[in-house]
Amino acid sequence: MDDTRLRALREEPLDWRHKSLPAAAHGRTLADWLRDRPQVTDLETPAVVLDAEALDHNLHAMAAWCAARGLALAPHGKATMAPQLWQRQLDAGAVGVTVANAFQAGVARHFGVPRILIANQVADPASLARIAAWAVSGTSIALFADSRAAVEQLAAVATAPVDVLVELGADGGRAGARGIAAALEIAEAVEAAPNLHLAGVAGYEGAVTAGTDAAAIDAVDAYLGDLATLFAALDFATDRPVVSAGGSAYFDRVAAVLGPLAPAAEIVLRSGSYLVHDHGCYARWTPAARGGDGPELRPALTARSRVLSRPEPGLAILDAGRRDLPFDQDLPIPLGLDGAVCPQISDQHLFLTGAPEDLAVGDVVRLGLSHPCTSFDKWRLIPVADADGVLVDAVRTFF
Repeated sequence: MDDTRLRALREEPLDWRHKSLPAAAHGRTLADWLRDRPQVTDLETPAVVLDAEALDHNLHAMAAWCAARGLALAPHGKATMAPQLWQRQLDAGAVGVTVANAFQAGVARHFGVPRILIANQVADPASLARIAAWAVSGTSIALFADSRAAVEQLAAVATAPVDVLVELGADGGRAGARGIAAALEIAEAVEAAPNLHLAGVAGYEGAVTAGTDAAAIDAVDAYLGDLATLFAALDFATDRPVVSAGGSAYFDRVAAVLGPLAPAAEIVLRSGSYLVHDHGCYARWTPAARGGDGPELRPALTARSRVLSRPEPGLAILDAGRRDLPFDQDLPIPLGLDGAVCPQISDQHLFLTGAPEDLAVGDVVRLGLSHPCTSFDKWRLIPVADADGVLVDAVRTFF
């Protein structure tokens, strides 16, 4: 990646636009402010904070797990949209970064990501033209196709060969060809376009189920088996075609079902949430949580929220809300307060029930979060703390 542009992030002045940063940081660069060894407790509330040790553990645990199974990893960058974290993932062995659209690909390209996978269809003409121009300039970029129309749109603007992966979907899923026969027809269209390369096949097993019981795992395996069948039926325009799947819930099944294809293909996982993990949905879904083959991961992102009001016995109102914390999978989880739960969230308030009597207005509550993908997008800058509560870094996000 581009070290100059990454270093520049630490030299940008901090100011009022960055939520939770204290006034003592305003007008200073991040590097300068961190030299004062600010503490987590210096942050204004609400705040979210990354745990440096948990990040490091998750980074290396996943990298080692993939390497031991002969799998490549192109983590889904949409989980964080934080180039500083992408750099660490690449340094740990990732082969590239996955994104979901042309805007995100543009962020990755700006910061010098060497290989970009757009795990999605692109139908916007202007976006397709940008992608085609990047390919001309030498950017290593590939994208999905799940219809002849998608192939025709890309072929109409590509002026240099662009790599295409045929996406196999599942009934009711959000994208992907419905069935192997349909996928084979799309592959034929790619092969017929002189400016496109059939570079592999791809899918997303998370579209099949969200369950963790035996039936759900069987359904995931059956879908991945179909993806392997599709791969075997095609001839590719490269000696090392890609077979890509793997969200952050079933990557163990990708290793089990698609891993045996590794001698003939590059098996690329796109798992992205592993780096941050969580206290909620991924704490339930990740392979290790259900007894599968996967690394033990640690939640690396928590929030700090202050009590604004104690209007009723057992109820506390906190100063964080939908503008600050994720709520699409689970509501925030109080940490260190036995019996307390967060049953309701509004734009700028979080309800805490079962609050102990001695929890007073002005006290800070630490919260576990669920779903990294909808945590990072609410913050322009996220501080990173060490085990002693000293802020040692901060990561910029680009949403």
